[in-house]
Amino acid sequence: MKSRITELLNIKYPIFQGGMAWVADGDLAGAVSNAGGLGIIGGGNAPKEVVKANIDRVKSITNRPFGVNIMLLSPFADDIVDLVIEEGVKVVTTGAGNPGKYMERFHDAGITVIPVVPSVALAKRMEKLGADAVIAEGMEAGGHIGKLTTMALVRQVVDAVDIPVIGAGGVADGRGMAAVFMLGAEAVQVGTRFAVAKESNAHPNFKNKIIKAKDIDTVVSASVVGHPVRAIKNKLSSAYGQAEKDFLAGKKSAEEIEELGAGALRNAVVDGDVQNGSVMAGQIAGFVHEEETCEAILKDLYYGAAKVIKEEAARWVEVSVD
Repeated sequence: MKSRITELLNIKYPIFQGGMAWVADGDLAGAVSNAGGLGIIGGGNAPKEVVKANIDRVKSITNRPFGVNIMLLSPFADDIVDLVIEEGVKVVTTGAGNPGKYMERFHDAGITVIPVVPSVALAKRMEKLGADAVIAEGMEAGGHIGKLTTMALVRQVVDAVDIPVIGAGGVADGRGMAAVFMLGAEAVQVGTRFAVAKESNAHPNFKNKIIKAKDIDTVVSASVVGHPVRAIKNKLSSAYGQAEKDFLAGKKSAEEIEELGAGALRNAVVDGDVQNGSVMAGQIAGFVHEEETCEAILKDLYYGAAKVIKEEAARWVEVSVD
């Protein structure tokens, strides 16, 4: 199952681990890369020294390619850009902003640049700016999301750009990976299943909240202020719901709603407060039932997808096309 992505990045499996803030540290990214996928450090709003420590950790685990996700609205974005160039990181994924002003520096340093996009328009814009590929992420994903589903988004982005497309949102097994490949993607990005991997340092409470989740247990909050976030229902999401009603009634400001989320992800991932913290997870959380090693997850995705594609091809082989 070779693709332009596996050739471009020199990885065995066409599978990215999502750059989840607070979750995607050096241990998780290193384990994924070491097992043949692309591990990605989640930069989030972390300062340079924190990201540097995670890069050092990955390098101590593996000599295989890995990436860093840079949140471009972070106050430390410029520092992290300097850091990945200094450290010889080979892949950068970006979110929450436009990487255009850094593109020349990235390419001069030999860095492959892969922005996350929620729409066709942004995918085309990233291609014009010089992106090497794009991650088309559907609203089934956890964390900050767009408006289109993976099924609708990926196929349209594939048709709109010539660069490789990585499909994300709602992928947690071989069947999901095969489906995204049938839409034209050349790789997938997986977040929620890796969040509960054995090598993930997320708090046990955070992992258990995901493992126990049902198919309808995620909710989208903060849509009214233009920053929708998907997470598992809890006291925080209920507070968001009431705050959004108050906002629409003119009783709360956008700033007050934004303040509800300040530090909430760290509270859940690091401190284990899964009632008042933000348990960001995708809709596929209802499918994730156990902790597994990153190697086991990658093999299940890859060989599961190959099996599905082979079996479905056999089913359709006798169908004639007029």
